[in-house]
Amino acid sequence: MTMTEEAPAESVQVSMSPAPVKRAKPAQQLPFWLRNPPKRPVDRRPPPSPRDIRWWVGVVWLLLSALLLGFVAHVTLVGSLQHSRSQYLLYNQLRTSLALATTPNGQLDVDSKLVPNGTPVALITIPRINVNEVVVQGTRSADLAQGPGHRRDTVMPGQEGTSIIMGRQSTYGGPFGYLNALVPGDEITVVTGQGTSKFTVFGVRRDGDLLPETLAKGAGRLELITADGIPLAPSGALHVDAALTGDVKSTPSAVFTKEVLDRAELTMAIDPSGWFAALFWFQWLAVAVIALRWVRSRWGRWQTWMIAVPALLALGAVTANAAIAMLPNLL
Repeated sequence: MTMTEEAPAESVQVSMSPAPVKRAKPAQQLPFWLRNPPKRPVDRRPPPSPRDIRWWVGVVWLLLSALLLGFVAHVTLVGSLQHSRSQYLLYNQLRTSLALATTPNGQLDVDSKLVPNGTPVALITIPRINVNEVVVQGTRSADLAQGPGHRRDTVMPGQEGTSIIMGRQSTYGGPFGYLNALVPGDEITVVTGQGTSKFTVFGVRRDGDLLPETLAKGAGRLELITADGIPLAPSGALHVDAALTGDVKSTPSAVFTKEVLDRAELTMAIDPSGWFAALFWFQWLAVAVIALRWVRSRWGRWQTWMIAVPALLALGAVTANAAIAMLPNLL
């Protein structure tokens, strides 16, 4: 066979070889946030009605939650804001009365009437614990919500005898929360209608400790009292005793003594008059919770919560504010 005859056979053999197979590219998967979520079975159960036990269980749960959140909000934020506002207003009143020489210097005011509870009577400064507070007359729970209170049966700071000032430990700003950090030798300054008086701390004691020595005639003393122990769970009262280092101011005669003092003004006392306000706001909170449960089944979940949550928190804080008045006045 000649070479010219073999060439076509070669070309035929090459042309009959199989063509390369092209592999298909795998399909590109979409990101997980673009994929369609698997369909879940629709809950066909009817929503609970007031005839069902679980409906009322939800009401009780919402009621307790609103109270707890309201109490926490009041202790951490609302009470502090309320205390700051009260101190701002009281400072302006005290500054005006000092300028006009109408600040009470005893149990009676310039009109020979009993000084009303809540009246600003002094300004106390304790540098070690950064206290600069206006002191009001009275030590009821409502009085101490504004700031430290002067016990009405005692003399004013700087006068002959022992003057008692009480303050809260943790609620409403807790102005006396760090009173246990004071040590003998610390200075306390009190400004009253009679001028400035300076005291030096000489003792810190708790319930059951020995009382300080009897005060000598012609001397003055200051006693600060607050709750002792864990905040909101006190184990008793904490007392700080300080001696007057300057001259004794003129001391008016007492009109009444401890024996006729309202029991709600004593150490760790409870004011029973707060029951009405607490019950009043608790009823409104319960009405709001029941309305929330009823509206939710008709409006929808998210629409209802957007409207109801602010209202429940506000009512819970107001109810907690009224309930704190029934707790010991030094908390």
